Amino acid sequence: MALSRGCAGLWRTCSMLVPRHRLLLPVAARLQSTVSGDLLPRTSLSSPPWPELTPEPEEEQRARHAAVVSAVNRKIHQQDFGRLFAVLHFSGRQWKVTAEDLILIENHIEADCGERIRMEKVLLVGAEDFTLIGRPLLGKDLVRVEATVIEKTESWPKIHMRFWRRHRFQRKRIIIQPQTVLRINSIQLNPSLT
Repeated sequence: MALSRGCAGLWRTCSMLVPRHRLLLPVAARLQSTVSGDLLPRTSLSSPPWPELTPEPEEEQRARHAAVVSAVNRKIHQQDFGRLFAVLHFSGRQWKVTAEDLILIENHIEADCGERIRMEKVLLVGAEDFTLIGRPLLGKDLVRVEATVIEKTESWPKIHMRFWRRHRFQRKRIIIQPQTVLRINSIQLNPSLT
């Protein structure tokens, strides 16, 4: 009995090593198929639908860059760009603003009410026809964003309550944050783009 079990185990092991039916290799399938062309169907996964890009020569890149820069400088010099918008980094946040916008900052600013301040961290300035993107910031000589401090106040009381049931644990904390309201006065561009 033990001998027959050992042979059965040996038979199972050997039978798994030998394939039961022949698998068709891609070469054999290609020789036997009557369809011409690739084995895989042409899908967006096998090849992208857009044509492959060839690198542009360096002289053409420089010429195109100079043409774009001169066109943008001309528009800035003629003030022919419409309404400007800017993305600012202020008080740990990013703000998309235009002229005469009001922004509410949950932070205290050292300037008093009525004072004008200059926003120096400008990430992006855009118009109808062009957008200037900083890496990471635009230069201070290129763009100037000015704001006025309108109001300095405090937020409404926010209640932070912690409670553990069946433990007689309650903690109540009232949070009041300082707030500052700013009005964006102007966004100015200088035609010094290089």
